[in-house]
Amino acid sequence: MSVKTIEWRDGELLLIDQRRLPRKEVYRVCRNHRQVAQAIRNMVVRGAPAIGVTAAMGVALGARHIRERKNVGAAMERVFKTLADTRPTAVNLHWALARMRSVYEANKDGELTVLRRRLEEAALEMYDADVAANRRLGGLGAALLKDSRRILTHCNAGALATAGYGTALGVLRAMKESGMSIDEVFVDETRPFLQGARLTAWELRKEDIPVTLITDSMMGYVMQRNRVDAVVVGADRVAANGDVANKIGTYTVAVMAQRHGIPFYVACPTSTVDLSCPSGAEIPIEQRAEDEVTHIAGRRIAPDGVNTLNPAFDVTDHSLVSAIITEKAVVTAPYDKNLRDTCAP
Repeated sequence: MSVKTIEWRDGELLLIDQRRLPRKEVYRVCRNHRQVAQAIRNMVVRGAPAIGVTAAMGVALGARHIRERKNVGAAMERVFKTLADTRPTAVNLHWALARMRSVYEANKDGELTVLRRRLEEAALEMYDADVAANRRLGGLGAALLKDSRRILTHCNAGALATAGYGTALGVLRAMKESGMSIDEVFVDETRPFLQGARLTAWELRKEDIPVTLITDSMMGYVMQRNRVDAVVVGADRVAANGDVANKIGTYTVAVMAQRHGIPFYVACPTSTVDLSCPSGAEIPIEQRAEDEVTHIAGRRIAPDGVNTLNPAFDVTDHSLVSAIITEKAVVTAPYDKNLRDTCAP
């Protein structure tokens, strides 16, 4: 896709503001780690792999603003904590920060210029590695879905959710690039933040992939009428037993897919697999602001004073997952063994 989600340019981080899409393509410039943290928290950037790469670049920006050698330790701890506290569910954030911390620890006693350079190099390597992993993942997914022509996806797991190319949408891109025919992609709108309606439909239109937008409550209708061959979604964290945390509503899609005998695939890089998390019960679920539920496009749609519940994610039990597509392999049950064999360092 020609539009870049994340771009490092001359010591500054440029992020496309995903809150403004599809109406406007607006870029935000982050010059320090606090601005990066705010961009993650406020969903200027979203999607687990994209959040991880963005946080890594936030660490590099934090190091650039340290002026005195004696302040390095305390200053970098503030940088790591500020970024770690932004969003709890997506494991890629913490995976990326751990990678950056290891680079910091290896270079913290040397010259500041060397530390800054090493952190910037590590962040850019993470960016390149994410794009490469998504391309490999896409190819494996395309082979798996070779007989599927009508696909349903939920939320946005495209180039906008990654450093580039995408996970679930990366599979669709790879299918098109390899000459496979895609008849129709059903896109759930994905309330309340409308990532499907605003972002996934926008990406697929740019790629000239046939897209049909439906409300979240319509996916059972299209499955019941035999209009879906496969479901492909992304993930924000996969537990060691194969339980999957993804955008709210994913669990409902998985239940309906099983009811109608439709394979339910999860596409994600191995950095999204958290082998230290035994099951989905241990995955923290982010609760977001009530105005995301009570308002649409800044206009209130609910009565004043109504109570709201706004979990950003839900957990899909591994028994509902047909396969997990990673850049290393297509992983099937038993997930507790096969994920460890595939993803362990």
